Amino acid sequence: MNIHPFRVLRAKPLWIANGVITGVLAVLFTVFYVGANIDPVDHMKNLPVAVVNADKGADAGGSQVNLGSQITGSIAKSTAGGDKIDWKVMDEKEMKEEIGKGKLFGALVVPADFTSSITALTTTEGAKNPVRPTLTVLTNQSAGSVGSSLARTATTQAAENASLQVGRELIARADAEQAKLPTAARLLLADPAAVTVKDGHPLDSHSGLGLTAFYYSLALVVVGMLAANVINGQVDHALGYTHNDMGPLRLHRPLIRATRVQTLAVSSTLMAGLSLLMGSLIMAGAVGIMGMDASHLPLLWLFSVCAVAVSGIGALTLLAVFGTPGMLVVTLVFIGMAVPTAGATTPLEALPAFYRFLAEFEPLRQITGGIRSILYYDAQGDAGLTRAWVMMGAALVAAALFGFGVTGWYDRKGLHRIPAETEPEKTAAPV
Repeated sequence: MNIHPFRVLRAKPLWIANGVITGVLAVLFTVFYVGANIDPVDHMKNLPVAVVNADKGADAGGSQVNLGSQITGSIAKSTAGGDKIDWKVMDEKEMKEEIGKGKLFGALVVPADFTSSITALTTTEGAKNPVRPTLTVLTNQSAGSVGSSLARTATTQAAENASLQVGRELIARADAEQAKLPTAARLLLADPAAVTVKDGHPLDSHSGLGLTAFYYSLALVVVGMLAANVINGQVDHALGYTHNDMGPLRLHRPLIRATRVQTLAVSSTLMAGLSLLMGSLIMAGAVGIMGMDASHLPLLWLFSVCAVAVSGIGALTLLAVFGTPGMLVVTLVFIGMAVPTAGATTPLEALPAFYRFLAEFEPLRQITGGIRSILYYDAQGDAGLTRAWVMMGAALVAAALFGFGVTGWYDRKGLHRIPAETEPEKTAAPV
């Protein structure tokens, strides 16, 4: 009996199964991508920003005054922003070190002459030739453009509020002392400090405004994931388990019986070897062809190769364990949940709690931290590189234990890919 192929469209299970799978994917990707970034300001919690007081103070009315200390103290204790900003009081040297490791999204710096410049405004001479002190807001695009922008907004607002607060106190003091100040001087005294914004950790021009680390890392993960899909299919074809369609041609090899453990071992070995090629070409394309700013090239090459290998072997493990649905699992783990939790665009401190939890083990976040350290922070270990190496090593061990453990259990239970009664073909030959 000949059945027309289009009759399968009448089968309800075909529609239901594919509808459920594609519908779940649509919902999950929407939740992961849109949900993570829909309101970073509201979800922001403990965004680290430094407050630096370099003010040397000055004598005012016979007593030593340090308005900078007053400002930094009030900002650090301020609850106006709730727990959205984690104000960290530190000296200028420590601040520069922390920004140079990507551990701060910004800083507010009070200059050395802050008190002396402001108190001078209350004198007759100072009123004639006013010198307005400057509060400096430092940004850090290398830690992420969105995080740097959030820190800049909060820090600028804090600096402006501090200037107004100091101005109110100075005017009140001048009124109490019945000091006669020109109208222009009184207006200036009401808001005595100017606020300027500077880049606290400048990047080279070919650094994508701090995003090259993310996109380079994404290339490593995606290439590893896609290579796993290719290798998985090609190994099955080489062992004779599947056909290989090349346009109108269908190729088939003689069957080489292999256990699931053996198949995973062959695929993983192939992935490890080819990662040398893929990691090298990714680096050559980004640095050599596209001109991406990069230093520590040997380390960047080694890290790139290892990142591709770990991503690919992890994906092969999921494909071996879950079979055909494994590619959907791989896509969710390496793309769906990974991109919004990488901390490269929206900082982890501005993500909902669920996404911050995912970021603790999602591979893209770990790899991005390592690449960011190599590209922007002179390959310092505590700038994310050490964590990246440790997490990649842990991921490789976990993949091996999970993959070979489950496939070994499949083999012991007799859950072979070829029925036991099927004899190997006499023409089988090594590939």
